[in-house]
Amino acid sequence: MNRYDIIPDVHGQYDKLLRLLLKLGWHKKKGSWRHFDKQRQIIFLGDFIDRGKQNRKVVSLIRKLKELNLAHVILGNHELNAIYFHSKNPTTGLPVRKHSPENMRQHQSFLKEFPFQAAETEEIINWFCSLPLFLDFGLFRAVHACWTDSAIDTLRDINQVGVFSRNFYVTNNLKKNQAYLAVELLTKGPEAPLPENSFFTDKTGIHRNNSRLAWWRHEAKSWRELSVSVPNKNSIPDLIFQDWSNIELYPKNAAPVFFGHYWMGYPPKIESTNALCLDCSAGTTGPLVSYHFDPLKPDFELGNVTADKF
Repeated sequence: MNRYDIIPDVHGQYDKLLRLLLKLGWHKKKGSWRHFDKQRQIIFLGDFIDRGKQNRKVVSLIRKLKELNLAHVILGNHELNAIYFHSKNPTTGLPVRKHSPENMRQHQSFLKEFPFQAAETEEIINWFCSLPLFLDFGLFRAVHACWTDSAIDTLRDINQVGVFSRNFYVTNNLKKNQAYLAVELLTKGPEAPLPENSFFTDKTGIHRNNSRLAWWRHEAKSWRELSVSVPNKNSIPDLIFQDWSNIELYPKNAAPVFFGHYWMGYPPKIESTNALCLDCSAGTTGPLVSYHFDPLKPDFELGNVTADKF
């Protein structure tokens, strides 16, 4: 039975990724990556581009590991946004994702290495489209931002393994239909508008009026308890949350699920017995971490966490 090193958002941080892989026992031999444990594999949880300056090296290494059948790779919201950014509306000829100053800034490090409309860029974007939106191993699951059964079922009705063409992403984005909303939920998680006159400033300095919601926190009752990716929790009103139509809590009896996306601190906190966020903000100043998951020992333990620099 395979054992897995589960790695969240790398965000162009090749040096962190390389340090982590070596620390986990992965090594190069005769030009090929290997591990002394023949049953060992890697799962990348998406968001391996943007923010960091080494997008090309990160993408190249992850692709190599996948080609060697050593790694599974999930699509994250930054790869999804790149698909939209580099694709055109067939009717208007305009980019599906606007080239606004904010979007350009978020995608800047990728664009420095992969310019808009370059042949190599197009090839990379098409490779992104070959990646699944979710992985279900039966005994456990992996997704970038949120596992929600209703969204998973919507996508499985179209493709059982969650892999879709570039045309699928473009067409459904323009329609804003159920398939588009399902993709958004899996890659970006549930969000809701904050109470009137409330906002917070995220880690990039952007003012946000919507809050990401912790779909794994069953005991949370207030906006402050449910909100994630908020540097200063006191900026979120301590009011009872009532808009439960915006969030589908992960069942307590469901298979364990691993995800990234949420810019948490280090070390990861085990907030749920079957849902674990591994993103410790490696895209900025935090460490890149991995969780070693053995399906024969499914209970979450912080002793299974390895960080690139701790």
